[in-house]
Amino acid sequence: MAATAELIDLDALGPAGAYQARSRQTISDVAGNPVAELSLVPRLFVTRAMAALHKADTLPVEDRLAALARAGHLYDTATIDGLSPAAYRQLVSRVSGLPISAVRSAAEAIARSAVDAYRSDQYARPVGAVDDWRDPLTRTGRAVWTRRGDVFAVHAPGNTPAVHALWLEALALGYRVAVRPSRREPFTAHRLIAALRSAGFGDDHVVLLSTDYDAADAMVGGADLAMAYGGDDVVRKYAGQPWVLPQGPGRSKILLTADVDWRDHLDMIVDSIGHDAGTGCINTTAVLVEGDPTPLAQAIAERLGACPSLPPEDEDAVLPVQPLADARKLERYLLAKAAGAHPWLGDDGIVDELGDGSAVLRPAVHQLDRPDAEQAGIELPFPCVWVAPWTRAAGIEPLRHSLVLTAVTHDDRLLDDLLADPTISNLYIGDHPTYWIEPGIPHDGYLADFLMRTKAVIRD
Repeated sequence: MAATAELIDLDALGPAGAYQARSRQTISDVAGNPVAELSLVPRLFVTRAMAALHKADTLPVEDRLAALARAGHLYDTATIDGLSPAAYRQLVSRVSGLPISAVRSAAEAIARSAVDAYRSDQYARPVGAVDDWRDPLTRTGRAVWTRRGDVFAVHAPGNTPAVHALWLEALALGYRVAVRPSRREPFTAHRLIAALRSAGFGDDHVVLLSTDYDAADAMVGGADLAMAYGGDDVVRKYAGQPWVLPQGPGRSKILLTADVDWRDHLDMIVDSIGHDAGTGCINTTAVLVEGDPTPLAQAIAERLGACPSLPPEDEDAVLPVQPLADARKLERYLLAKAAGAHPWLGDDGIVDELGDGSAVLRPAVHQLDRPDAEQAGIELPFPCVWVAPWTRAAGIEPLRHSLVLTAVTHDDRLLDDLLADPTISNLYIGDHPTYWIEPGIPHDGYLADFLMRTKAVIRD
């Protein structure tokens, strides 16, 4: 990324090196100040890049792991294309509107994942399988864990840099990877791929392809497998394409039954809602309480209402910032959808202007009168939570379709039912925030479950 006329040039990173496209998009910060120009490659460039990935040879596993570890270190500590780590984090914060502390923790997660990617993959390997046909166990017959393809495509979102930690697991398994970065925040993908190339991955092993929607479809179509992030529309679009793994809204929830005291878990509840500015799919969207939810809703509102309104680069910032027009659009949507709910916080709006063309998205807390209210499924990119009553008669239906469900209860039978439900991806029992995740722990199942398969092998 070379600075030209005070703007950063974000070139495409193709199979033959950096490429400056004729078509470019200006990337601005939350105040509307232009900071970079992003090269948008045409469909033909994409199809040729995907063909090059298919032709490339996979690095031996030892070389891949060493290169990943080097890349994680470079990404976290080196000056890459003129950007120091501090300058990169500041830039991402100003462009994405995420608090600088959230950007820093996401960057640390990416660097850590580069080292741990292969080890995390191995947690998904069946216990009866080996990962190389040369393993002595195959002489008497064994399952061998092998890739389902060679080329993996990623449509990345811009809500948090941390999403770029996951696809490193595909690279560790030997896939060649194509990434379409979010136009909202393309800097993380660019920096990480530049680090991977400097660390030993060939230009035809990992590419950055910023494109329009038509060329993005060509990238997915040119891959063996793909992962696409987005809303319900993205999930519907790829529902009939089994080679695509859609990553939709999380709609993560917390349940508190009558045999626990919510006061003992208030810190966890508030933290689950507001952690890293409340922008992630693992932030809590709804809290369901057996009994009267009013005292808890009021307590949550008091805690979240104390959050300061600050620019994202401020070290004390905890709330997201967006361009004023985007913030107003979100505010109008929330106020329309919240009609009929009791507002504890955010009833007069969520926009707090900073005076430079940007605005803080203030928290919102609304109380619902039933657990199956439509609003409980609304997920927005800031600390926004719906608090509702829950009853045994309602059962687990209002808790379904959750990426994470934290269940604070002593009811083992209820926990059995929740664990058995296929639409609840992760179940945390007790005082554990919905955003908890560690290397080796599945996010929405193990990515390797999608990337790999087993083959029976017996040899002489």
